Amino acid sequence: MQGSNNILVVGTGTIGEPLIGLLCAFKAQLGIDNVLFHKSTPLLNDRSKVHNLLKRGARLVADKERMDGFDKIDLKVDCPTEEALSTAQVVIDCTPSGNVMKEKWYEKYEDKINLFIAQGSEFNFGKQYARGINDDVLEVGEDQYLQVVSCNTHNLAALIKLFGLGDEGPDNLVEGRFVCIRRSNDISQDTNFIPSPQVGPHKDDRFGTHHAHDAYYLYKTLGYDLNLFSSAVRVNTQLMHLIQFHLRVKKPVTKEELLDRIKKEDRVAVSFKHTANSVFSFGRDHGFCGRILNQAVIPIDTLHVSDNGKDITGFSYTPQDGNSLLSSVAAAVWGLYPETYDKIVQCLKPYFFPEV
Repeated sequence: MQGSNNILVVGTGTIGEPLIGLLCAFKAQLGIDNVLFHKSTPLLNDRSKVHNLLKRGARLVADKERMDGFDKIDLKVDCPTEEALSTAQVVIDCTPSGNVMKEKWYEKYEDKINLFIAQGSEFNFGKQYARGINDDVLEVGEDQYLQVVSCNTHNLAALIKLFGLGDEGPDNLVEGRFVCIRRSNDISQDTNFIPSPQVGPHKDDRFGTHHAHDAYYLYKTLGYDLNLFSSAVRVNTQLMHLIQFHLRVKKPVTKEELLDRIKKEDRVAVSFKHTANSVFSFGRDHGFCGRILNQAVIPIDTLHVSDNGKDITGFSYTPQDGNSLLSSVAAAVWGLYPETYDKIVQCLKPYFFPEV
């Protein structure tokens, strides 16, 4: 297959499908030769999705033993998985099996592929990464495996950076406490909807849930040792996650100072909307494939600062998938062009919103 800057996306789910579309739409600006995507099973109810990804210019990849199955439902497989792995420079795994795939496939191709990327659930796959948080610690030749943290962890990380660290750094944050109010399932999913709010267990003695755990290790790549704890509850909606946050800091601040910080951070949006459906609807109408690429959307009239200026409380909507898409694209372009990726990914700026 011609082209040296090929990207292979594994999986066509809630992250994989829009990521493939995003890479195809900005292929020229991002300096990508070919966008390949791997699908494991030929399914008739997925055929329309795959057809449209092919129309956008993506190229279908499948395991050899499954290729006839795709052909029978009129889906043209461009090449088998082994060939795709032999020609790709970056692999982005968007399945919940990144660590399994690492052992089964990826480790065999380490001498051919620059970078392997997995998504939020795959802890220990590689160094944790979120765009705009720890870009400075990415090392060429050292970081061949990256884990893009989950969408809620992106939100936590943005809030910590904006309100907890400020200009003072990690010593300024006394503690961060978060309640992740999670949507039940994605609107694309037919299963796992719940009839009423469902509380989540605190499985981690130190961090509570994986959200604070992953945010801690994300910041640990910078040498920070932060005091973080999170809880989670799922609610019976398919629209958006929401985070209630409480950050205690050493240096007093005012609400006006915090609002000024938000204005200077283009990866965080403000909003005067009070419902998840209205924020979600904005993304559907104005985002890329319905996604807001900002890391957080803060309804600013929920932002509260205590009288002593040291306790910061509020709510923040999580643009699920959107913030993970941004980091996945940024990491992939870093894998191709480590010296100039920061400038290259600015082509996505139109999908960052100062206000939602």
